[in-house]
Amino acid sequence: MTQGAGQGPETERTATLRDFRVPAYVNETGPYVRTHPGDTVPPMDEAYPEAYPEGYTPTQRDLPVINRGDTLQVSVEPGPAAPDPQPSTGPGPLYVVGDVHGYLNELLAALREKGLVDAEGRWSAGTARLWFLGDFTDRGPDGIGVIDLVMRLSAEAAAAGGYCKALMGNHELLLLGAKRFGDTPVHSGAGTATFQAAWLLNGGQKTDMDRLQDHHLQWMSRLDAVEEVDGHLLIHSDTTAYLDYGDSIEAVNDTVRETITRNDADEVWDLFRKFTKRFSFRDEGGAEAVRSLLDTYGGTRVVHGHSPIPYLLGEVGSEDTEEDEGPSVEGPHIYAEGLAIAMDGGVTMAGKLLVQQLPLSV
Repeated sequence: MTQGAGQGPETERTATLRDFRVPAYVNETGPYVRTHPGDTVPPMDEAYPEAYPEGYTPTQRDLPVINRGDTLQVSVEPGPAAPDPQPSTGPGPLYVVGDVHGYLNELLAALREKGLVDAEGRWSAGTARLWFLGDFTDRGPDGIGVIDLVMRLSAEAAAAGGYCKALMGNHELLLLGAKRFGDTPVHSGAGTATFQAAWLLNGGQKTDMDRLQDHHLQWMSRLDAVEEVDGHLLIHSDTTAYLDYGDSIEAVNDTVRETITRNDADEVWDLFRKFTKRFSFRDEGGAEAVRSLLDTYGGTRVVHGHSPIPYLLGEVGSEDTEEDEGPSVEGPHIYAEGLAIAMDGGVTMAGKLLVQQLPLSV
């Protein structure tokens, strides 16, 4: 299997059906919620094809293989061992990090490669600016370790005159919901679901839940959903659903935080549901979708995670395919007429955990 950045031979990552399956539901005709690892969940497209609410992440079986010419793969040359020294009076270089999903060792290796941390994992980039695009936990072995690292780097970067910040991903909402609401039923157009079932089905790790503390929950609940930096509109999900929450960056972030603070399970579920939408920028009309966000929130390009680049490029086949090696991801991908940059290298399927300096040229 092809190794991702910093991946040791002992680490095994495969793309499974539940990596991208939506939460199962309790249908009127009987319970189909997976509540424990190993439970059997009937394929939704076979058992209840009408049960897909609009905008939910499709199952892996339903993810199409796209062989298109309008998605550009960008090969990024390795940068220097450390960023060039920056004047203390001005901002340092800007970096973004794609979905981490608990792969702490891979993250540390990728940050070291860019000179952002030293051999001990301490901030070493001075006034550099670092943004994480969300999805720190689930599927991988150490999501809480990833959160602890990001929190520590935030303090160390600030002390050095730079910063390390993070956005809200759908898996942060999922973990918050699983901790707060557990098996409390939430309502949707497909019947009744629970955060606990959805969390397990989408890679929830018991070790993360056992180690989750109040300060982790507070940190996640205060994350912004959208930011604009140097003309880059940073979001987690490749969707226009952000427009449902406000006509400015400040309004969206305030609405998301207020929704979480009200602690209403159905409201948080609806927020999670909308943040799981994907592929809005990929096909015909994708550039127009990106422009709708840029026109509303500012910026000249959208930078996002969430949808793995191997799916955008059609490098992953059906769930029945036995894969001898992981997908080939060399760097971020620019698409939607050059208006969108995808940053999820597919670390959960033996792809690459991406850390990239911006701006990125076509």
